[in-house]
Amino acid sequence: MTADLSRLLNALGLVAVDTVLVLAFADQLWFRDLPCPICILQRAGFIAAGFGIALNLIFGPRPSHYGLAIIGAMAGGIMSADQVLHYIVPGTGSYGNAIFGLHLYTWALIGFALIVVGSAVMLLFDRQYEPTGPLPLRLTVLPLTAVALLALIAVANVLSTLAICGVGLCPETPGGYLIFNDNLRLAAGKVS
Repeated sequence: MTADLSRLLNALGLVAVDTVLVLAFADQLWFRDLPCPICILQRAGFIAAGFGIALNLIFGPRPSHYGLAIIGAMAGGIMSADQVLHYIVPGTGSYGNAIFGLHLYTWALIGFALIVVGSAVMLLFDRQYEPTGPLPLRLTVLPLTAVALLALIAVANVLSTLAICGVGLCPETPGGYLIFNDNLRLAAGKVS
């Protein structure tokens, strides 16, 4: 595998991670399906895994970057597996909406497994680590867009988490954006 093919595959992998995070954010905003604390940790796992892939795009492929992607995916996968096991018993309910018959935490577990397998497979190709010259323009637009989108989504998730949880512990089942509820209560207290 050449370094150019490796960058392309890494860029496509990061686009997939970005897509998962954008869809989770869209579910939160449009369907008002606020993430639970474990869901927030799963998003952090996707961001960490995406960060490892982004390092491959910025600095070139390295085994340590794939290792970071695998560690992020493993951490997120543990959170996803915990949530799947929590709701696997019939009659225990579920959290959030189902998509194609599976809840988001189940899809997240599948996504994390794919990141681990994909990163492990990419580690098998030593030729991608050889130094190369400057990248052709066709191989810079997609990677840069994917990295910029990951950074934007990471910042948006931090702000969203602060809005939901404030500076304390997150509620087990969030009922709204705490930061806005606190401001409304403060405004109501000043008025009365």
